Amino acid sequence: MDSLKQLKSISGLNKNRWQLALVTIFSLRAFFSSYKKIAPEDGSVEVVTASLSIDKSSLTQLVNDKDLDQLVSLGGVEGLVSALNTNLEHGIHADSDDISRRQEFYGINIYPRPCTKGFFGFVVEQLKDKTIIIILVCGGLSLGCGMKTDGPKEGWYNGASTFVLVFFAISVSAVINLKISRQFYKLSMVSYDNQVEVHRNRNLQRILVTDIVVGDVVCLKSGDQVPADGLFAEGHSLVIDEASMTGESDPVEVNHDKNPFLLSGTKVVDGYAKFLVTSVGMNTTWGKMMSSTSRDSSKKTPLQARLHKLTSLISKIGVGIDVVLFVALLVSSFTSNSEDEQGKTEFDRVVGILADALNTVVAVIPEGLPLAVTLSLYNSLKRMVADQAMVRKMSACETIGSATTICTDKTGTLTLNQMKVSKFLLGQESIEESNFTSIASSVMEFFQQGVGLNTSGNVYKPNLGSDLEFSGSPTEKALLSWGVSELNMDTEELKESYELLHEKSFNSEKKRSGILLKKKADNTLHVHWKGAAEMIIAMCTQYYDSLGNIKAMEDTGMEKFNQLVQGMAASSLRCIAFAHTEVSEHEYDDEKTLLKDNNLTLLGLVGLKDTCRPGVRKAIQDCQHAGVNVKMLTGDNVFTAIAIATECGILKVDQNMDEVVVEGVEFRNYTEAEQMEKVDKICVMARSLPSDKLLMVKCLKQKGHVVAVFGDGTNDAPALKEADIGLSLGIQGTRVAKESSDIVILDDNFASVATVIKWGRYVYNNIQKFLQFQLTVNLVTLVTNLVVAVSSGDVPLSSVQLLWVNLIMDTLGALALATEQPSKELMNKRPVGRTEPIISNIMWRNLTAQALFQIAVLLTLQFNGKAIFGVGKDIKDTLLFNTFVLCQVFNELNARNLENKNIFEGIHKSKMFLGIMGITVLIQVVMVEFLKKYAGTERLNWGQWGVCIGIAILSWPIGFLVKYIPVPEKAIFQLSVVKEVKEFAEKELEAISSWITN
Repeated sequence: MDSLKQLKSISGLNKNRWQLALVTIFSLRAFFSSYKKIAPEDGSVEVVTASLSIDKSSLTQLVNDKDLDQLVSLGGVEGLVSALNTNLEHGIHADSDDISRRQEFYGINIYPRPCTKGFFGFVVEQLKDKTIIIILVCGGLSLGCGMKTDGPKEGWYNGASTFVLVFFAISVSAVINLKISRQFYKLSMVSYDNQVEVHRNRNLQRILVTDIVVGDVVCLKSGDQVPADGLFAEGHSLVIDEASMTGESDPVEVNHDKNPFLLSGTKVVDGYAKFLVTSVGMNTTWGKMMSSTSRDSSKKTPLQARLHKLTSLISKIGVGIDVVLFVALLVSSFTSNSEDEQGKTEFDRVVGILADALNTVVAVIPEGLPLAVTLSLYNSLKRMVADQAMVRKMSACETIGSATTICTDKTGTLTLNQMKVSKFLLGQESIEESNFTSIASSVMEFFQQGVGLNTSGNVYKPNLGSDLEFSGSPTEKALLSWGVSELNMDTEELKESYELLHEKSFNSEKKRSGILLKKKADNTLHVHWKGAAEMIIAMCTQYYDSLGNIKAMEDTGMEKFNQLVQGMAASSLRCIAFAHTEVSEHEYDDEKTLLKDNNLTLLGLVGLKDTCRPGVRKAIQDCQHAGVNVKMLTGDNVFTAIAIATECGILKVDQNMDEVVVEGVEFRNYTEAEQMEKVDKICVMARSLPSDKLLMVKCLKQKGHVVAVFGDGTNDAPALKEADIGLSLGIQGTRVAKESSDIVILDDNFASVATVIKWGRYVYNNIQKFLQFQLTVNLVTLVTNLVVAVSSGDVPLSSVQLLWVNLIMDTLGALALATEQPSKELMNKRPVGRTEPIISNIMWRNLTAQALFQIAVLLTLQFNGKAIFGVGKDIKDTLLFNTFVLCQVFNELNARNLENKNIFEGIHKSKMFLGIMGITVLIQVVMVEFLKKYAGTERLNWGQWGVCIGIAILSWPIGFLVKYIPVPEKAIFQLSVVKEVKEFAEKELEAISSWITN
């Protein structure tokens, strides 16, 4: 019995043990099952193995349609967070497999760029040119007439030569354009490192916009551009400018309840937020809009448009004169013996005359100009990138060279934007670092709240043992770093101890930011304000001293604080004030969410030092020496502004500050007449609002200035857009500022602005060089052909020779002159006004002298060449052709320097120029000595070559001497005169055409 009882006892014990084991097993299974369900919400541990449970099209349509009902059906933002296997606090897991899987499933955040044109594309484009078509028609006429007159064996030379020369010129031009196009494409791929803050793998980190994937939790702040489509997750006072997407000019508020949708390409006007990325790249609303629209790549820059008008005018004048030439040749032909052996009129000669006339027209048209402009712009762009400037709009390359005024911000442009706290005032006493422990604990607590919580920056520790990292604006980073190191501030503990109820982000107009906090320990409510010292002090009626005593701020106290602020500002310190007040529950209205902004208690003043950039003083002097006025428009107070402007060289110590320094409120309250009267004298505008900067730019433009604005913040965007040239910072500049600008200064250095101006002037100067050279050739060709045709019924240059001068010399001339290095004199001249004619008085003087010399030489050779040199007609014609071409070679050297008498200065650095000169001479030798059948030339002996060179080289001393002739400053041919000439030419052309028809 005992054994049986013992057995039953053991059996019962085992049974209990088995039951306990089973309960334990099921409990563990239930625990792990529950853990798997909640793991994505607590962390990203299981994200790697989880699947993505929502398709791409549903996400795209959700935001595109702004469908709140669909969002609710998906469980709201929280439901999408779970479906996308992410976490609002810690982000995605972000290992390589997770990123690849998301990119494969939802796409990448990249927009495709248009393909570049190939070689044959440029060839086809050239063949559509009217000038090329005319030349090919002439070649066809020449080929037909030649084969009919001289037979197939000999008659094809002239026409075939025309086709060969045309296709050679087209090929050279296509190769050059192809290379430039590919380089432009590469330059367009060069971009400032556009980064955003995201939560990934439990860390807050900065990544490139192109690396964003669906499921990322991205942080937005004022001045950012939304990098992808998504949904508002959390934040405060987020206001978005959707004008680029919807066309609505009024900014819209984005929040969790009524409008949580964020569209790629829109801009953050105010506030901050975290948002969940739902679509990237071409799946975003912005991407779809880009794919449905095409860019007009053929749009001309202002300079190209001006040159197009000039080319059109020259062409019309040339056509008018050429009609006279054609009539003269025709009359000469019919008045002479023009019948064949059977007594029939020879129409072959008429066709030949038509071909000669057409070739003369072609020779007059300066079709090398577009290539010269393209080459100059390309070289300018390439050099600007090397000198830390990225051009976003082609026209800016030209316009910046004409800038007469630069309006620049202070922080980050003239200064390093590396803030550091160098002074701390509590009450009316300066507190040294060693005395921080003497500050009352209550005051220290309030100060820690104000510094650590009333901020748009962040503090985080990446790994154990690593130093703390700070993010945000330079001002925020400086204050947070100071708070952690000097005030013993623990931001994590502060965030756990206080609940943020409401926030007013920093506003560039009111220059302050505020928060409403709830202390969790006792449910007390605290309001904190931070901002420009004058603004905050005006909101206070009392202040704390270092012992924690509250003292009334009477008139004398207010005056004393203002004196302290002025003293700090005069030492180039940016003065930030902190204020606090405790409010009761009935003062806080959750609906209105207004922060109390009066009767506050001043906590203290902090002075931030931001030193001037090295080299900025010299850069400003270079700009002033180049005739460009520099004005500083800043939000800082007048004393800080004067101190920095004097240090940078914008202001002189002995200047009357009342005339050159003004505050924004004062300038905006001037009458319109006063603004226009004083705008030129003003060098510094302090405490300026975005509207004040915009008003300044408008006034300057109204007075005829070409205005460049250099800014970095969202508040600079209106002025950047209004200016003729907008320049933004590539490192510290906001995305909105960059998108509003024409040129991004990649190194944030004002010294780069002076370099950009030099390259802008380089473009204009190179075009003027080529224009002077080209117009000399055209004028000589037109006048010589006309005079000879009228007097002898013939033209001195054959069709092939004219084509060589026109096509090849144009192309090679553009390549030589448009790639020259900029001279030192460029920054010693005043800017060229926007209404000044591109052909200056100096150019008219130079080209007129050279044209008269060449015309005299060519006419002498034409009419007296046989008698002077004792040679036949063919040798005489070859001497004329050879001398003409060599004159252009030597005159090309004259064109290198429009004003400088030393035309050889810097020639050793211009390898391209010397190479082109050599190639031109080599081709000319080949044409004269080896291509007689094709070019219509005869071989010359050494003596004859010496005569040609001796005559042509005379263009050097003529060019040297003519530069001693003074020219008037006022343009000889103003736009009105050009207009009259154009109208006269059109009327004459119509009259001649009518006469021929009748």
